[in-house]
Amino acid sequence: MSDLYSQVVNSPPGRLIASRVGLPQPVKLERYEAGAPVVPGAVLFGAAPRGHLGKPVERLLGAIGANRPDTADSPVKALVFDATGIADSTELVELQRFFHPNVKRVETSGRIVVLGTPLTGLPARAATAQRALEGFTRSLGKEVGRGIAVQLVYVAEGGEDRLDSTLRFLLSPRSAYVSGQVVTVGEPVAPAGEIDWERPLDGKVALVTGASRGIGEAIATVLHRDGAKLVLLDVPALSENLLAVADRLEAEAIEVDITDEDAPRRIADELSGGVDVIVHNAGVTRDRTIAKMPEDRWTSLMEINLSSEERINDELLARGLLRENGRIVCVSSMSGVAGNSGQTNYATSKAGVIGMVEALAPELAERRATINAVAPGFIETKMTAAMPIPVREAGRRMNSMSQGGLPVDVAETIAWFASPASAGVNGNVVRVCGQSLLGA
Repeated sequence: MSDLYSQVVNSPPGRLIASRVGLPQPVKLERYEAGAPVVPGAVLFGAAPRGHLGKPVERLLGAIGANRPDTADSPVKALVFDATGIADSTELVELQRFFHPNVKRVETSGRIVVLGTPLTGLPARAATAQRALEGFTRSLGKEVGRGIAVQLVYVAEGGEDRLDSTLRFLLSPRSAYVSGQVVTVGEPVAPAGEIDWERPLDGKVALVTGASRGIGEAIATVLHRDGAKLVLLDVPALSENLLAVADRLEAEAIEVDITDEDAPRRIADELSGGVDVIVHNAGVTRDRTIAKMPEDRWTSLMEINLSSEERINDELLARGLLRENGRIVCVSSMSGVAGNSGQTNYATSKAGVIGMVEALAPELAERRATINAVAPGFIETKMTAAMPIPVREAGRRMNSMSQGGLPVDVAETIAWFASPASAGVNGNVVRVCGQSLLGA
């Protein structure tokens, strides 16, 4: 969908006016293109004293062929800082010492990643200092502008050698609309085996619900690109769209209403040979304030957005159909994080999705699998195109990128979760929202 405002303020006269009156000036975000390097430019790596992630980071940078800066002041595409050695609040000055001289060197659509240690089990002062990293990265994300994304990655013991998938995603254009996020990488739930980074899902079976259009179609397209054999699901009313997508992606199609009593059994029967990736994308909005919300409107939405997902998970897990190093990826929403007026039913369901991820993560780890969620913010779809102009423009501008995201941004994040190499990423909720000013 056309973003007329961005076109105007990025024209020569528009840039002049916008800079003089202080209007947001969103840049065109760089997104993944086949054959492009992981990082299209130089990467500068730094570390606080006693940081312990230097070897895995340097190994990753070598593996992706990342360039080093030519000089002490030459431009860089990414900054990576190992803050794991910071064990006291007085040592947080190491952040200033590294970023003060270097942050302006980061090019448009660049990346900044800070690496820390999860708080659990740390001495009080170390935990205090490590928690402070969240305030730093989220503030920095709101300062840098120019499409630069900033993330914090907590690396637990046992996760040091499983950073590749996460750093490849966060340093690359695949994470164009992800910023201000906190990710935890822990001990892998299962061996990942050898990874083909161009087709990490080769030979894997992936189920995508709500796959006939919009974000669901984008998810299916990206997983197909990554090598997955797809099973696409949507309601019979969208059969024509579903079959068109399935034909384009050489996929199987299941026409079923996931709220039907026998839907979990029918889905499991279709996946009787096993499944590697389950993407719960199907969902609806039925907005109304709680004072005007009839019970059937509440219940029908909850069935689609949350309860049906629980029943499908229960059936597939009970029948042992999720394979080793399998993935469940759920689509939540920023409404489930921050709430939204007129969306008490929707926000409740999407917060419930987050609760499901947090509750099932330990059980899935015992089954040698993972569960994570994405929480999209303002994504350019037919639904957002139908919003009133003031609401639509507010949604686009109220984030650090000053623009809406694209369905592919959600899909790329799901593909990272789905990768066999992401075996140490479990129980995370990542917001694909351009660092929304609400709840992010």
